[in-house]
Amino acid sequence: MRKTQLDAIRSGLMVGLVSSVATLATSSCTSAPRDTSYAASRERMVAYQIEARGISDPRVLAAMRKVERHLFVPEEYRVYSYSDGPLPIGEGQTISQPYIVAIMTELLDLQGQERVLEIGTGSGYQAAILGEIAKEVYTIEIVENLGRRAGALLDSLGYKNVKVRIGDGYAGWPEVAPFDAIMLTAAPPKIPQPLLDQLAEHGLLVAPVGENFQTLQLVEKIDGKLKYHDILPVRFVPMTGKAQEDR
Repeated sequence: MRKTQLDAIRSGLMVGLVSSVATLATSSCTSAPRDTSYAASRERMVAYQIEARGISDPRVLAAMRKVERHLFVPEEYRVYSYSDGPLPIGEGQTISQPYIVAIMTELLDLQGQERVLEIGTGSGYQAAILGEIAKEVYTIEIVENLGRRAGALLDSLGYKNVKVRIGDGYAGWPEVAPFDAIMLTAAPPKIPQPLLDQLAEHGLLVAPVGENFQTLQLVEKIDGKLKYHDILPVRFVPMTGKAQEDR
């Protein structure tokens, strides 16, 4: 990723931190949104939660406007689908805050021809966002019920370029590696070596890393060497499976 792009994202984060405080202060005093127009709610989500916080990649903004987040949220939480926070999706897992989805996607700097690996399919929402931009998306979910549900939903929505696998994402997807971009949506104590090995030259990997305290990291592979950038503090569910043995 070019230095100017990373600097622009970091500048946007300062806006995001201020906006987050204001949004939390407001939302703590209000009940569920009354508006039932998902399209209008989605447009407000992009305008006030994402663009206002410095996300500017037109591909990311278009994907966030197009993908219907409420379809990836359990029925009992759909009224909150476009709120500024994560939501439960069952099995102890969550769908990430829209802003976090947007910034992680923007950090991958996708241009449209990439092969992307996602570790942690969850509801399938992040995979759908990636599928709107990248050429191919391969996503792995360790929780079978979630993986099957997400796979069925993505297929019903026409995401033929998104392939879902049930299993432990620690080892990646070696038979279709290398990947131009890799995203982890659950936090390992450290990034699994097989995923770093499957990152293509000039590829980008974004992941929340840590246990009690987590940092969103961006990793670049240049001339076979890895360069790490700390982006911002985050809070994700832990990556389970073999990643918990790799401390």
